[in-house]
Amino acid sequence: MQQALGLMGDQAIMIGITFAMGIAGIAGLFMALFWPRRWRLPYRVEIGFIVVLAGIVIYADRNSAQTFQAYEAGLETQQALSGQVAAGQEGAAFDRRIAVYAFQWGFLFFDEDGAASRNAVKVAPGAKVLFSIAANDVIHGFNIPAARMTTELEPGRVQSIWIQAPQAPGKYLIQCLNYCGLGHTQMKAWLVVGDDAPPAAQEHG
Repeated sequence: MQQALGLMGDQAIMIGITFAMGIAGIAGLFMALFWPRRWRLPYRVEIGFIVVLAGIVIYADRNSAQTFQAYEAGLETQQALSGQVAAGQEGAAFDRRIAVYAFQWGFLFFDEDGAASRNAVKVAPGAKVLFSIAANDVIHGFNIPAARMTTELEPGRVQSIWIQAPQAPGKYLIQCLNYCGLGHTQMKAWLVVGDDAPPAAQEHG
């Protein structure tokens, strides 16, 4: 199962470009300080550098807008797609029961049999899923845009949330919305919706 964190993707590309430009800038600084003879960059190099920076900003903004629009797509329905579970109501009928452990900086999912999956959980289309979510380090957020669900996780407290999985197979974002440290932007996971998802909880005996 594909992980939410990986070596490829737009964020990884942007991070690579940032590091490359930072290293080039530091190298240029040392050259300016220790080069034996005085030198000056040609104007075309300076203009090219500005053009590259402008291109990166435009690319990042365009990609961010497209990602946001993709997350918001298909949310026009008025049907309830998620909600809080009151204390004592955890025994209600759910197709799946998933325990979630949030930590700096990722999510660990445990299914009904105790099998663990990092940063990805698989469910059937339209399944009603109960998430029991806990964190023990700092305050995290748990957000699934496709299910219109967001909750804040306090250390030492278990939050019980249910969602109705989307009907369309695919990968849907799960993310932390509370700043939780340097790796916050990479604290993401996938809700993987597919017909080959594990059977419902009641079939596990």
